[in-house]
Amino acid sequence: MGQLGTWSGDLASGGSGRPESLLASGNTAPIFCLPDAEMEYFDLAEALSRKIVVLHFYPRDVMPSSLKQAIAFSEHDQDFAKFGAMVVGISLDECLTHADFRDENGIAMELLSDPEGEVCRLYGVWQDRMADGFVRPAVHRSTFVIGSDGVLLLADYNVDLRDHTEKLLELLKTLPGRKNGNHQEHRRHA
Repeated sequence: MGQLGTWSGDLASGGSGRPESLLASGNTAPIFCLPDAEMEYFDLAEALSRKIVVLHFYPRDVMPSSLKQAIAFSEHDQDFAKFGAMVVGISLDECLTHADFRDENGIAMELLSDPEGEVCRLYGVWQDRMADGFVRPAVHRSTFVIGSDGVLLLADYNVDLRDHTEKLLELLKTLPGRKNGNHQEHRRHA
């Protein structure tokens, strides 16, 4: 997983689907609030005060690749927690769609709704795709790891589903001060 990836897709001609600039490791993460599957607001700044946030953007709940990735994240929920991290998924789907997806498939990660794509644009994952002669909004599958200081530790625009979860866990394992997710314990024994 590189620090900064490039990506391309079936962008509509003349569309502004590709962002002006992509985020990279070391950039400050854009802060936002979005509704979750329970229609309660998730505040990124508040979450970062407690944990590292693994922010995963994906196209839609109904896609087989999205289900595969959500299950992989859910199966490793305790591993992420051990490293002081939480996984949050964002797509254009509505809150109720997320609730059905979560409940039907036993998804453990928090699912956020960004139907207008405002946060997707902030993170450079929004694209306008030409499909069946129409321009349709889409989200480029990407993952960002955000440290508790709000700085991006990883900006991955080239997600490979085959080993993505394992690579994220390996990255989290290498971070200083993350012993069992307990920052105080590390400081006390340092």
